[in-house]
Amino acid sequence: MRLATIRTDGTELPAVVDPQRGVARVADLLPGFDGDVLAILVEGRWAELAKLADAAPDTVFAERSAVAFGAPYRHPRLICGIGLNYVDHAADLSEQVPEEPASFIKGDHTVIGPGEPIPLPSQSMRTTAEAELGLVIGRYCRNVSEADALDHVAGVVAVLDQTAEDILERNPRFLTRSKNFPGFFSFGPEIVPLAEVLGAADLSAVEVSTVLNGQVHRTNSVARMRFSPEFLVSFHSAVMPLQPGDIISTGTPGAAHIRPGDTAECRIPGVGVLTNPVVQG
Repeated sequence: MRLATIRTDGTELPAVVDPQRGVARVADLLPGFDGDVLAILVEGRWAELAKLADAAPDTVFAERSAVAFGAPYRHPRLICGIGLNYVDHAADLSEQVPEEPASFIKGDHTVIGPGEPIPLPSQSMRTTAEAELGLVIGRYCRNVSEADALDHVAGVVAVLDQTAEDILERNPRFLTRSKNFPGFFSFGPEIVPLAEVLGAADLSAVEVSTVLNGQVHRTNSVARMRFSPEFLVSFHSAVMPLQPGDIISTGTPGAAHIRPGDTAECRIPGVGVLTNPVVQG
């Protein structure tokens, strides 16, 4: 059972998504709950909701195509991005793959959801959109081993991470600035439970594609990451505590230069398709 946020009459409401039955509002399954999807993660109520949804009548569910999705939640405590994590993408940029993860932090002001415009900042003449697999932390995580890391991941989500590439090229110390314009982090439409994605013991078979105007720009598999999802969780948990709802965006197979009028997409089979139009900010 997946988690999502749907838009109804200008209001965003938490929901669950059953791939076969459709979408149900959390309020119809858990009367009195007035939190968002982040609260569900923080309070550890996802499993409870899944059981309630399984037992609910079909009348509670609407067709997925009949609802509009927003960002799963608007105010994650932490968004941690990883640069140059696919070996092939680093080669594209004539960069060396770092010996340790090249991570950065994004503010929640960057968050947008499916269908919302990516506004290009006037300070940048070359902004890129980068499809990524996002890891959503499900429980407190500190100093965990790689072997135990995925036990702390609740699910995964499609991400579009934007970069003002020309600003970054001027000086690598401008990383925070180049990554933190409004609209530079889109995620959704659904958070997919890790158990649903894992066909094996790891995520290596998952494929991530950056798509521009309907054409696949670059595709690669998690197996081609320099640092695996397990390693990234373990590594960052040794740096700082990770909390439920924190997001680690694991790097892109390829960055696409976006212009006003373009449509950027992240496609991850089994996880979802995230689409955002591009406008001049």
